[in-house]
Amino acid sequence: MPPILEAAARPTLLLVGHGMVGQRFLEALVERGVADSHQVVVLCEEPRAAYDRVHLTSYFEGTSADELSLTPADFMERHGIELHLGEPGQSIDRAAKTVTTPAGRTFAYDILVLATGSYPFVPPVPGKDAEGCFVYRTIEDLEAIETYAKDAARGAVVGGGLLGLEAAGALKGLGLSTQIVEFAPRLMPAQVDEGGGAALLRTIERMGLDVRTGAGTQEIVTDEAGRVTGMLLTDGTQLPTDLVVFSAGVRPRDQLARECGLEVGERGGIKVGEECRTSDDAVYAIGECAQTVDGKVYGLVAPGYAMAEAAADAIAGFPGSFTGADMSTKLKLLGVDVASFGDAHGATEGCLDVVYADSRSGTYKKLVVDPDGKLLGGVLVGDADAYGMLRPLTGSVPPVSPEQLVLPAGAGGPVKLGPDALPDEAIICSCHNVTKGQICACGTLPEVKQCTKAGTGCGSCVKTILQLLPQSGDKGLCGCFGHTRAELYEIVRVKRITSYARLLDEHGRDEARGSEGCEICKPTVGSIIASLAPAIGADGYVLAGEQAALQDTNDHFLANMQRNGSYSIVPRIPGGEITPEKLIVIGEVARDYGLYTKITGGQRIDLFGARVDQLPGIWARLVDAGFESGHAYGKALRTVKSCVGQTWCRYGVQDSVRMAIDLELRYRGLRAPHKLKSAVSGCARECAEAQSKDFGVIATASGWNLYVGGNGGMTPRHADLLAQDLSDTELIRLIDRFLMFYIRTADRLERTASWLERLEGGLEHLREVIVEDSLGLCDELESLMAAHVAGYSDEWAETLQDPERLARFVSFVNAPGTPDPTVQFVAERDQMKPDLQVLIPEGALTAR
Repeated sequence: MPPILEAAARPTLLLVGHGMVGQRFLEALVERGVADSHQVVVLCEEPRAAYDRVHLTSYFEGTSADELSLTPADFMERHGIELHLGEPGQSIDRAAKTVTTPAGRTFAYDILVLATGSYPFVPPVPGKDAEGCFVYRTIEDLEAIETYAKDAARGAVVGGGLLGLEAAGALKGLGLSTQIVEFAPRLMPAQVDEGGGAALLRTIERMGLDVRTGAGTQEIVTDEAGRVTGMLLTDGTQLPTDLVVFSAGVRPRDQLARECGLEVGERGGIKVGEECRTSDDAVYAIGECAQTVDGKVYGLVAPGYAMAEAAADAIAGFPGSFTGADMSTKLKLLGVDVASFGDAHGATEGCLDVVYADSRSGTYKKLVVDPDGKLLGGVLVGDADAYGMLRPLTGSVPPVSPEQLVLPAGAGGPVKLGPDALPDEAIICSCHNVTKGQICACGTLPEVKQCTKAGTGCGSCVKTILQLLPQSGDKGLCGCFGHTRAELYEIVRVKRITSYARLLDEHGRDEARGSEGCEICKPTVGSIIASLAPAIGADGYVLAGEQAALQDTNDHFLANMQRNGSYSIVPRIPGGEITPEKLIVIGEVARDYGLYTKITGGQRIDLFGARVDQLPGIWARLVDAGFESGHAYGKALRTVKSCVGQTWCRYGVQDSVRMAIDLELRYRGLRAPHKLKSAVSGCARECAEAQSKDFGVIATASGWNLYVGGNGGMTPRHADLLAQDLSDTELIRLIDRFLMFYIRTADRLERTASWLERLEGGLEHLREVIVEDSLGLCDELESLMAAHVAGYSDEWAETLQDPERLARFVSFVNAPGTPDPTVQFVAERDQMKPDLQVLIPEGALTAR
């Protein structure tokens, strides 16, 4: 028997730095088989493995550190990768091919890859190290800011770029009055032009943030204890503040390379070639620490990913290079869409601009084109929906004129370009350089993400990817669920699932399980659980436990937010019938709280202008007077309008007021895919306009006619006659069935009009199902409605009885008794209206 030979030791690949780019590099090594042929060792400075720094601000919105993680739990073990957390590289000995850590440990390497990223630039001003000064880079930074903000009222951010606006949004979300100081003459100077910066500035100031452009920081002012009390600007202005966040850009972390003699750029960054190899053939540098062959240091994740793949190719012996990157980006900053692509600043000689600006809405669109019509780049602020199509068209002549791509409807645009307008070689996902052709070769969004990684970076391309996959048959609600809303309804009903987390874990797409979900499916599932609550044993209160995190903005405070940050109160007035005593209560509440009062077309009284902290006091008085929530804030039944009917009108043939009240009290609080409106007319003269409602009732001499699927608004539709001459009992039974069948089968945010037009077989099929019971569902539909009626309770009455629930109704989480000074009003026609020109005074708090 021949002797057993020891296997040759595998060469060691040492990665220093484990951020987003470092993790992508490891994945690229695995994909190319390098992790099998090499011993891979990783030194990570932070106490946790790579996480999503692009969405770091979501940490303040409840996203946990684990949810931000980019490293699957078993990734390192599964691929034999040795990870050392909290142990950065401190020095490199290139001759010995070793890296030493601060703990004194030495790691040998055959191949060294530096992915040390960047560090926040802090201007060298007096006081920069004072207590209350922070940077905005890591989860630990955010935890420190969150802790310090609990005892602060005012915050300032130095820097008005991408990270600066992210930081400002975070401070505002923590309840601090927020100021932004930007040295450049406009916000986001690297991404947007002067017009885009002006539009962004107006929008952000309307949100209540104080912005100073064209001003630098001269000194951080402190008290005797060394705590921040203010900032002195270069223009002489003094800003009072309790907390300062420096977000004035980043610098490449190239100190390790400098100290060991690797070549670095004059302005920083480890010089690398096309393979991302440094001046030492055994050492590579990728990401923000590297200066590439085009002389740039890239601060976006997409170029970092491209460098990671180029280095992995070189190590694996595959062809690949990095010579430059697309700097296009699309972000939502402080709720504002901002995008730039291509030659956004019009640096190309002889180029022309096509600009549309609407300062009232905060919309700004600019396309840069060649005289021959070729699209060179653009800037989009306020409305960036076209980004997904425009960016891939950069460098080509669009199939329509540039004007048609930026003008609004009614002014020659907008023209919506479909996926067919894009060539197969168009880059759809710039984070991973994935083309339209590669995406179209896949069948579903999960396949696209798995096979190409498109959609797994910044996420701005997902909408375009979905448009490119009509052939996939994937009709899933969103990227989290492969099921339609109707299918999810059935799953929740049959399995009696009472939590979003369980539904996502058991029925979500594989790549979405364990995530926090998205803004599409969370409110949708919340609505499904609420509509089925009594039947499945769930808590019907929409803000109970996990349900609170699923709700849309208005549902969070059981009120509609208005444009100046105040809220409206809409008590239910069934059938429009109200006693003088109740009218007096409404009048007294409006007077005492200074609310704007309006009688609506739906026979309700709306009260506008309440601060969030005033809502419980207002509703306490209304509930004591016998009023309930009118659910104007929810996707639920709004009103059942009525005429006075035969009781007063000489033409009336039935008691329409009584029927309207019966229906409104029966269906109040019923959560649905969209809002529901109804009306009851006492005769064929149709004074209540029943035929423009989701379900409308018109009296006849023999009973009631039931109409369904109507709607007003931008696309009005007359309702269809479903059944005639119904008795009271028959009418209510059919409406029960109609509503529950709609809730069961409609898509997210689909009104009954659209649903009925989409329903296969249309009105006839609906009649077969809910009148003739062709599917045998009617008993079940009636049972579900009976459970809703029996389980109904008023949301505001419940809220007022629970101190924990009332605790959410404050303007500022760190100053519960402080009113929001940014909610201001001016007088008009003996009432008040929002003062939309108000700017935050220095030192004021901003609304939560």
